Formats: sequence, C-alpha cells, structure tokens
Amino acid sequence: MFILSFIFLASVVHSQEKRGFIQNPIVDGYFADPTIIKDHGVNYIYATIDPWGGEELAVLETRDFVHFDRKHTNWPTKKACTSPTSGGSMVWAPSVVKAKNGQFYMYVSVGSEIWVGESEHPLGPWKNAKADDSPLINGQYYRGYHMIDAECFLDDDGEAYLYWGSGLNWINGRCFAVKLGDDMITFNGSPKDVTPPNYFEAPFMLKRRGIYYLMYSEGKAIDPTYKIRYSTGKSPFGPWTEGPTSPILSTSSDSTVVGPGHHTVFSESGQDYILYHRILPQKESFVLRQLCIDSLNFDANGNIEKINPKK
Repeated sequence: MFILSFIFLASVVHSQEKRGFIQNPIVDGYFADPTIIKDHGVNYIYATIDPWGGEELAVLETRDFVHFDRKHTNWPTKKACTSPTSGGSMVWAPSVVKAKNGQFYMYVSVGSEIWVGESEHPLGPWKNAKADDSPLINGQYYRGYHMIDAECFLDDDGEAYLYWGSGLNWINGRCFAVKLGDDMITFNGSPKDVTPPNYFEAPFMLKRRGIYYLMYSEGKAIDPTYKIRYSTGKSPFGPWTEGPTSPILSTSSDSTVVGPGHHTVFSESGQDYILYHRILPQKESFVLRQLCIDSLNFDANGNIEKINPKK
C-alpha cells in the first residue's frame, strides 16, 4: 500500500510539474475572475463564465490542477439574485471563504450588486445568507461607483473583512472595506474608502509577516491595459503605499499574454501561487478570458516579485 501511494503521489507531482503549474491556460473553456478554496484535499475554483457572465457560476473541482471536473451549484443564479435595484449584468466575480463558525460563505456580484450565500459544503446546497433574500450591498449603495468584485479576507485571528468596488465607464475606480460581524453579513462599523494608488477594481487581500498586501487590478478588463498591482499597509484598512515592484503582472512584451488580472492567491505544498485570467486575443466584440496560474514569490525585502507569466 505504501509503495502504491508513493507511486501515485510521484505521478501527481510529475503531472503538476509538467502541466498543472506550468502550462497555461490550466483548463479548456473561457472563464474569468476566479476564486479558490480547498476542503478535504479537494480544490474548488469558482469563476465567471465568459462572455460577461452567465446565469450561474462555473465551478471546477480538482485535486492535482491537471484534471478538472465541471460542477454546478444551485446558487447564485441570475433569477435568485435579483432585486428592485438590480442592473442587467449577469453572475460575476465570486469570493468563497470558510469562516471561523465552520460555514462557507460566498460573496458574488449579480446585477451589479453584491450578494452573500452560505453553505455547509463548497458545492452546496447554497442559500442567501440574508433571511429576506436581499443583496448585501445594493447597486445604489455608493452612487457613482460600481458595487462589484467583493472579496472576503480572514485575518489571522479569524476576523473577516470585506473589500469591493470598481468605477463606471472604465474610470473613477474606488475600493471600499468594512469589518464583518461573526454572522458574516452584518457590518461592524461603517464602510471606509480605502482606495490604494492606481486602483480600478478586483481587490484581494494577502497578509504576510504582519504586513497587509492589498492587491488589485488597474486598466480596462477588455484590453491590454489590464494589469495587477499591489500596495502594503499595517492594518486591513491601510493607509497604503504602492509596492516598488508594482505592477507585478502585465501584458507581455510579445503580446502572448494579454490583459492579465482579477486574481486570487493560494498556497500548495509551501509555495504561493497566483490564479488569474488573461484575455484570449480575438477580433470579436466581446471578451473571452482564460484561467492561468503562476508562482507568486517575495524578495528579501518583502516585495512581491514581478511575474514572468507562463505562456
């Protein structure tokens, strides 16, 4: 049994080295805005279905980042997540975490509003975490800004923070943040404007050695200007100083990687990785995007190193 287990593990590692973390895109199909969570050895990737969202999310299940099984969840759907203040946009940009109460929570954009669901398992069944089936943040919460791209961050002490916000017409991007209560739906205090330098949308929080890294996307998600930047601070709310190596991931000089952005970060076997989407070069009037993974590393001063994306 030990020999067979060792052979299987060696095979998986070899497959990862050959394909999983090297060959991009990691999976066939067109997806964007990914998040990832691991539970009982299984990785679940949730993402927007391109072009520009579908009636539901894409859910990809994998143990080795080589083989992926497409799954479906009962929630969110465009029909279930519609309110009197909803816009016409579809299901976008999920963020999934396992809170200190053991429940899973999903923060997701539907109709340009932010909804929150809860479940006992990554694949559901999911339900709206709010008893009245309303959005957590409605589309008119901050007039003049886009209420999308919510990202939940769990600090070392288990306390949860929510980040969100984008601009309209590819300008005036703002990032808002609030501490969440233990129920993961109430606000502990008033939301703050925590916008870092050169921010447009897609916030993601990472903490390392006591430093908070607010990562985010700048530029237009429809063209080569889209890129990933980061700033650092000493609290979940900043204030923020842009990192000297920012941006860390941009359109490549040979244009084989176009518009990389809206990412998440995860760890596997002691190594950090960045999971993001890039634009498939095309002549159509819509954007098709692909999921990619690259290593995420830090220099001796704690700066995020620039990423040379795998083609």
